[in-house]
Formats: sequence, structure tokens, C-alpha cells
Amino acid sequence: MSTMNKLEQALASAKSLQSDLKTFSLDTEDQQAQQMFNQLSTSLENTVQLLQSRVDFVTSEEPQYLQQSMGMQKQPQNNQNNSSLTNNDNNSME
Repeated sequence: MSTMNKLEQALASAKSLQSDLKTFSLDTEDQQAQQMFNQLSTSLENTVQLLQSRVDFVTSEEPQYLQQSMGMQKQPQNNQNNSSLTNNDNNSME
């Protein structure tokens, strides 16, 4: 897994956790728990912003990551084609 994939996965996880914390805050009637969940959500918002900044930076510095993430849906088909070509090349070399 590439660094970019790990960053994107961490960003998605942080966003999901932030959403969960907001939901917990809305679902509870305990004022202390609401305050805790809101504080945690706010802290996580800063983390999400930092991760997003890093993803943006890496994308701008390494344009191949942008191309990879845009072509992710096509990649499995290409990998199958490439692996069959590689297998055919290996077979013809034997």
C-alpha cells in the first residue's frame, strides 16, 4: 500500500470517527457526555484538516498519485491484462 493510499485511508477514518462523535453527541442526553463528544469532534476536525493538507501537498508534489486515484476503477482490469501479459511473456521465455 502506498503512502498516498495510507494517507487517504487515515483521512477517511478520521472523517468517519468525527461523524460518529457528532452523532454520539446528538444521541445522548448527558450534558457531560455531549460536551466530551463535541470536544473530541472539534479536536478531530483539526486532525482532518491537517491530513487533508498533507494529501493535497503530496498530490501536488507527486502528480502520479492524482492519476492513480483517478484511475482506481480501471486499475483491476489493467492489472488482470498486465498479469496475463506477464504470464505469457514468462511462458514464452521458458
